[in-house]
Amino acid sequence: MRKRLIFLLTLSLFIISCVALPAATALPPATVKPDSASPEPATIAPMEPAKPSTSPAAQHLGRGINFGNTLEAPNEGEWGFKIEEKHIEAIKNAGFDYIRLPIRWNAHAEWAAPYTIDPTFFTRIDEIVGWALKRGLKISINIHHYEEMASDPWANEERFIGLWMQIAEHYQNYPPELVFELMNEPNNQMNAALWNFIQNRALSVVRTSNPTRDVIIGPIMWNSYEWLNTLDLPPNDPHIIATFHYYLPFEFTHQGAEWVEGSDDFLGSQWAGSAAEQANIRAHFDVAQAWAERHNVPILLGEFGAYSKAPQDSRLRWMSFVAREAEARRFAWAYWEFGAGFSLYDLETDQWRSDMLKALIP
Repeated sequence: MRKRLIFLLTLSLFIISCVALPAATALPPATVKPDSASPEPATIAPMEPAKPSTSPAAQHLGRGINFGNTLEAPNEGEWGFKIEEKHIEAIKNAGFDYIRLPIRWNAHAEWAAPYTIDPTFFTRIDEIVGWALKRGLKISINIHHYEEMASDPWANEERFIGLWMQIAEHYQNYPPELVFELMNEPNNQMNAALWNFIQNRALSVVRTSNPTRDVIIGPIMWNSYEWLNTLDLPPNDPHIIATFHYYLPFEFTHQGAEWVEGSDDFLGSQWAGSAAEQANIRAHFDVAQAWAERHNVPILLGEFGAYSKAPQDSRLRWMSFVAREAEARRFAWAYWEFGAGFSLYDLETDQWRSDMLKALIP
């Protein structure tokens, strides 16, 4: 995972009007693209709970874990390790319900239309998905670390749509326990209006071959909870799951992270679980919950975690509190991550870090 220090940035925001695109069964035209800046996020007042989604996978994703630093590397294994079947077995035996599988599809596809994905890479993803489904686990696959899409979405839009056309058709006959996630953490040049336009195109492509598959969609600004209210989701699709990621306080969760400039200055930051610290997290989750109830959309907390250089006692308190608060709001969740810098699992000993596992699954 390569997080940016997004929560410490000063943003210059402009008000825009976003035009919602209707859902379609054919590929939407790409001739006109919104290019306005994103609207400022706003806190939504709590409302009466709505009826839960009818989507079975949305209700039962439950407790999950990310396979970070594996298939979202340029090539599997370059960032640490390769996924083995024994890892899937360990996840099942530990009591998890769900695996989030980040994938850098764009590193394994041609650059010219029709953007053909390497069949060997498809076979590898099939293998891992099969291991999970065989054990009764839910699993989601996404497009992760398509960095060119973030820095130049206009030039990469057709390739992004072409990738989803292939992925959707390839998995159209898989059981509903396989879930799609359109894009991990839209950011950089991907403003809200443009992301709504592109994700509606991608969703239409997916729906052509997978009309009832659950699809996860998150907002811009690295899937920040504050930006859920900018999502323009189809109102009559009961198979949408909204997602956000959570790493606050950032100085605590990313202290010492090598990819975050200046993060060594945060070393030693504690999360004591004080009333004020707990209230901050509750307030943030209340925003996501209120939005979800207003739109009758289930929520997946797709990533949360504290880096290994944080004090361990604080990590355990923070992890446990975040997981319990998510569950109290009926959010599914997926911890970041299995076997790298945030890891729950010790790859050298092939054992869970028992204190961390207990914090997540008491």
